[in-house]
Amino acid sequence: MKLTPTPLKDRVDGLDFLRGIALLGIFIANMLHFHSPYVYMDPYSWFTVPGEQSAFHFIDVFVEASFYPLFAMLFGYGINMQYEKSLRNGTPFAPFMARRMSWLLVFGVLHALLIWFGDILFTYALMGFIMIAVVRIPKKWLLSLAFVLYIVPAGLLYVFLVIARKINPNSLMDGFVDIQSIELAISAYAHGTFAEIFVFRMQEWLMFSVTGLITSVVSILPLMMIGAALSKWKIIERMYEMKGKLAVVMIIFISLGVFLKNVPFMDGPKFENIYLVQSTFGGAVLTIGYGALFLLLWQIPFLKIVTKPFATIGRMAFTTYILQSIIATLIFYSYGAGLYGKVDIITGTWLAIGIFFIQLIGAQIWLSKFRMGPLESIWRKLSYGKNFGIKEENV
Repeated sequence: MKLTPTPLKDRVDGLDFLRGIALLGIFIANMLHFHSPYVYMDPYSWFTVPGEQSAFHFIDVFVEASFYPLFAMLFGYGINMQYEKSLRNGTPFAPFMARRMSWLLVFGVLHALLIWFGDILFTYALMGFIMIAVVRIPKKWLLSLAFVLYIVPAGLLYVFLVIARKINPNSLMDGFVDIQSIELAISAYAHGTFAEIFVFRMQEWLMFSVTGLITSVVSILPLMMIGAALSKWKIIERMYEMKGKLAVVMIIFISLGVFLKNVPFMDGPKFENIYLVQSTFGGAVLTIGYGALFLLLWQIPFLKIVTKPFATIGRMAFTTYILQSIIATLIFYSYGAGLYGKVDIITGTWLAIGIFFIQLIGAQIWLSKFRMGPLESIWRKLSYGKNFGIKEENV
């Protein structure tokens, strides 16, 4: 049988809705990196103005590391949907998905080198290749393996860091601020030529993203596996019959997630508290609670109508994500408005929200005329090897 795209009528609106919500959270978190050398700061001591402290606390607890896990899970959810579709239609899954991930890899490299070093597509593509084999595992084993892969390495690292701290309290360099890198980032992004920005951006990508691929196997991949397992259970498709379970998950996981994410503020911004207790464990736990909350909200008729634009923009998540990087870098980098290092955290957050809501409007207009976003169309054409077009079909 021939490979064909999923018809619009067969799309799962709840999945698109979650993608749209995740895009907003990710953009708010990414905005910290777009407008400042955030990665080289110690934000717990850097923001001293009361208003900025409160804004950072809110983002750190409720946004940072709590939406990219949702997107990773949805990525895995979608891969399993493609796998099950291939089984139903009797079409080859691995060759198609390999082409799809190969082109996503290309898009990721271009995004990282030409637009923004914080690209995630490159990592998603590489983990996607592994998912081609992993998605075939039965759902119970897949979920169990995902939890083991996610929890055990992080737990062992936490124990190691606690022991290291007891042996030498100064060994983990808590609160370290890389002043030299901050100055280099401001010099490049705020004042450099495009060529200078390209070189510095490539260095940052190699330093953070490429070297972080090793940890992605125990951080991003398990999240995709969890999403694939949930897809096998049809959690989103069955959300209306699972209201009670979703409510329990929402209460338990949001409560526990908020507690874990506040640990650096209660026990001090220690290295292990920030990167393990808060981000690795707290972020994922809060993500699951958020997912349950959003699925419950999606079932309320009035809210479903009000939040429908989030489902619409979720249909063109790829285009939206790349466009966010283009808009933000044009605002902050020297070849645009040159505001890098000149915007505070509150302004940056409202700017992210404002840009996103303009994107919401743009998505409604675009998808009223076309079947999918422009980058989705290109990616799909490359993946299927045919031009199915992006114009909406009358059905």
